[in-house]
Amino acid sequence: MNKVLSDLKAKNNVAFEKLYHDNFHKVSKFVQNNNGNKADAEDLFQEAMIVLVEKLRQDNFHLTASINTYVYAICKNLWFKKLRDRNYELSVDEMQSFDFANSINSSIEVEKTYIEKLKGYLMKITDHCDKLIRDMFFRGKTIEQIQKDFGYSTVHNAQNQKYKCLEQIRKVKEDEERLKKLIYLGDYFGLLV
Repeated sequence: MNKVLSDLKAKNNVAFEKLYHDNFHKVSKFVQNNNGNKADAEDLFQEAMIVLVEKLRQDNFHLTASINTYVYAICKNLWFKKLRDRNYELSVDEMQSFDFANSINSSIEVEKTYIEKLKGYLMKITDHCDKLIRDMFFRGKTIEQIQKDFGYSTVHNAQNQKYKCLEQIRKVKEDEERLKKLIYLGDYFGLLV
């Protein structure tokens, strides 16, 4: 992927042609299925390439998904904005079919590995639970080792604590997903700047 990114940063036409070849059909199908036509898709793809080049020029840009997923996410985001700008009124059924709340973020999130996501969640739970989860799942310690290392009186107490720590992770995950939906829907309906 680094070669692709460096070729794109160098404005290598072959890299852009490959992106077009790999992505345009999917983008065109998406646009045509959502109140657009092929000409709209062609314009949209060109705009997406401009956005991509601008992003690549930023020093702090870090790609967390495949380049194809990222391009598709840019296109979807731009298309949704165009529909809003056209004052196209979306029905509830259309919003659900577009899956607004997850369309961009889920495209990128799908590319992240389970371990990357888990590490992000671990940063948001208590230090005690972070250490316990890391010991169990990353270091492979048994529940008996956890009981001894953490000073629990019984294996049952250690299992209860493991459950409570996993619940903390579940809550962090649910809160993040809820926040993403609120931000995206707020942005969609013009509630956020």
